[in-house]
Amino acid sequence: MSKPNPPKHKVIVTNTPAKEKETPAPSKGKSYRTGGDKPLVNQLVYNRQNYYWMLLGVGLIGLGMILMAGGHMPSPDVWDDSIIYSWRRTVLAPFVILAGLVVEIYAIFKR
Repeated sequence: MSKPNPPKHKVIVTNTPAKEKETPAPSKGKSYRTGGDKPLVNQLVYNRQNYYWMLLGVGLIGLGMILMAGGHMPSPDVWDDSIIYSWRRTVLAPFVILAGLVVEIYAIFKR
């Protein structure tokens, strides 16, 4: 004959009435603090000045693209190297685009 299995958990019966269920206090998660006792709540990573710098960087990149684009041959039968390989397209536009990228990096890392 097999023995009956013992209960896996204990059940405690008392004659006292059960207390009303208390709502647990909300848990306090980790919050980053800056020296004070108030946690940073709903604070954006970037401020208004960062967004202005980012907008300036995007504008410079767009200006560089505009400087690099455009221009067409006056006649489809004539090839003019001075239009295609002009100083504006080969030197100025790439420097303006790189300046825009540098401004973007500055805007991202600026505190």
